[in-house]
Amino acid sequence: MDKFSQRVYEVVRGVPYGQTMTYGQVARLAGSPRAARAVGNILHRNPDPQNIPCHRVVNARGEVSQNYAFGGSHAQTEKLAQEIIKL
Repeated sequence: MDKFSQRVYEVVRGVPYGQTMTYGQVARLAGSPRAARAVGNILHRNPDPQNIPCHRVVNARGEVSQNYAFGGSHAQTEKLAQEIIKL
């Protein structure tokens, strides 16, 4: 796994329960502020969704991903609703 992917997973692992972060915010915190799309691609291949809560990462408008890798946008919305996050 490349270093940027490792940093992305570390940043996302740190997103607190009940909160969200945008792909752009993750990219900035991982050290590549213009790599929001790359963050999306990396999270689509998340090897450990139980410990790397990629469902907490949303687009710049605060909306869920239409291509959420673990069940689509409905599944992402449900996971966020379980954490009392309304989008």
